[in-house]
Amino acid sequence: MRQTPPTPAGGRMSARAPRPSPEPRGSGTRRGVGGLLVDTGPLWRHQGFRRLWTGQMVAGVGSQLTVVAVGYQTYRLTGSTAMVGLVSLGQLAPLLAGSVLGGPVVDAFDRRKVMLVTQVLLAAGAAGLAVNAMLGHPLLWPMFAFTAESAAFQGVDWAARRSSLRRLVPPADLAASLSLQSAAFQATSVLGPAAAGLIIAHAGFSLVYWLNVASFGVAFITVTRLPALPPESGGQPAGLASLAGGISYLRSSRPLAGAFLIDLGAMVFGMPRALFPALALTVYHGGATTVGYLNAAPGLGALIGSLLTGHIGRVARPGRAVAVCVVGWGAAITGFGLATWLPAALALLVVAGAADVVSSVFRMVIVQQSTPDAMQGRVNSLVFAGIQGGPRLGDAESGMVAAVAGPQFAAWSGGLLSIATAVVTCWAIPQFYRYRNVASAAVSFAGAPVESADRGGRAGEAEPEPGPVS
Repeated sequence: MRQTPPTPAGGRMSARAPRPSPEPRGSGTRRGVGGLLVDTGPLWRHQGFRRLWTGQMVAGVGSQLTVVAVGYQTYRLTGSTAMVGLVSLGQLAPLLAGSVLGGPVVDAFDRRKVMLVTQVLLAAGAAGLAVNAMLGHPLLWPMFAFTAESAAFQGVDWAARRSSLRRLVPPADLAASLSLQSAAFQATSVLGPAAAGLIIAHAGFSLVYWLNVASFGVAFITVTRLPALPPESGGQPAGLASLAGGISYLRSSRPLAGAFLIDLGAMVFGMPRALFPALALTVYHGGATTVGYLNAAPGLGALIGSLLTGHIGRVARPGRAVAVCVVGWGAAITGFGLATWLPAALALLVVAGAADVVSSVFRMVIVQQSTPDAMQGRVNSLVFAGIQGGPRLGDAESGMVAAVAGPQFAAWSGGLLSIATAVVTCWAIPQFYRYRNVASAAVSFAGAPVESADRGGRAGEAEPEPGPVS
């Protein structure tokens, strides 16, 4: 029997099973170049997902406006690049703590209500920055306080949105929906910073922050239009026991653990962004403009890659696809470390960015299929912590290696270590490498994993089939 979540108090109906896609992935109706482009079908077929995606897109643009404004305003206030870095560093601890501790909250309460609360709290942080910017002499401490407050709730909001996805689209549209979310994020990463400079130049900082407040208002309205999204079986009380259960599940699920570790290895060893300033000056004989090009190239590749994910739902072995993408990432970073011609280096970074974003969509497919609805909040919050913490550890690792052996060695050796980590992960966790896409059989429309008829394993694992974000 298919499980239907109970109607919560107040009579508002919970999210029902989405209607099956009229054309499941692999139907053969989308061919040629069109089959590579991201599939926008879920936006038209599933009203709930369309509302969730629209709110994410608008709020994402607003948040990117604020990211640029905070850095620039901090520098204008202090004239210190070190202080700009400290404001960013001050967000790390609340970001990681909020994401990890917020997971049990997402699995304890109606996820729609959790998202409503996070929109208000995120808007409050942006409003604090706006009020400070309107002062005759803006203060420095609000730059630390309000960005830290917002960071603390970003992971909660991310986990709640990811946890709701499987309740809003059928399994056949899950991969396409994840691709659309990834494409939206990459698009906001380009649109937001581009618009921020123009707005700051013509209207100042306060308008940027107020626009971010308004963007969270739009996201709030889109969330109010969603159905109730209570966790399966009513949820589990938030607390340390719930958090420990999520960590235990992440460790025990072999496909999930493999997806987490292979990405962590690629980011810790292969993330080269801390090397960009040194390489720009010593290898490419440039300056700030060259540093900007190096930072922009992976983002450009990620945007291109996210728009070319129409094939993902038709890939039967997403674990192998992740491995191929991580090896591609490592090879591109290795080539980047050896390149002495700037155009070649930029091209390799574009390839690396594309490989990374495609890998992330495949990993998210594994996370969604491998995790029961009742665990979605905790698992996604832990994945988010890894996504945020891995690159920062990578910055520290590459910086230390560069201090000893030079930036080029740090870059190409990091690429090789990324490849080695991928190989070791696939060898040590074969269930991850052999993971089979079970979109049409392993997950019910209501979000409950269904046991495989072949082996009786947990939904999502391969060999035995089928087991537990990015």
